[in-house]
Amino acid sequence: MIKEIQIKDQAQVQKINRLASSAPYDVWLHSETVMLDARSLLGLYALIGKKVRVVAEDNVDPHQFGKLVDRME
Repeated sequence: MIKEIQIKDQAQVQKINRLASSAPYDVWLHSETVMLDARSLLGLYALIGKKVRVVAEDNVDPHQFGKLVDRME
């Protein structure tokens, strides 16, 4: 599953990291040049100001994934 979001600031990076760390499945962020584990706080700072795709395995419940991404924005 894939959804796009814009990462605006440092507070949003911390929120994304916290939400991904509490998810019962792996969450990845993918930009044009890099793919990062959303649980890696240091790596997420490189994505501030960029549009990224939030990616999870296909077997994840789409409703749960949608709610997670909505809370990341």
